Amino acid sequence: MTKEKDDETRWEDPIVGEVRKVREALYAESGYDLYELSRRLREKQALSGRPVVSRSSLPPGDTEAHGLSHGKETGT
Repeated sequence: MTKEKDDETRWEDPIVGEVRKVREALYAESGYDLYELSRRLREKQALSGRPVVSRSSLPPGDTEAHGLSHGKETGT
């Protein structure tokens, strides 16, 4: 099969498509500037009124209990 034929028959997940459209809109609103996008998202997060948890707010040595062992497997 040629690439053109593959593109014609490929199934597209509608949820993935929707996420990509939203991502593109967020980037565009931020002028395609990653720092501006991050700033806007942090601002929106702060205004949400929901509690924000960060790694620095966890007690020292408590990261494994929360599954935050820097990519290492926990448990067994």
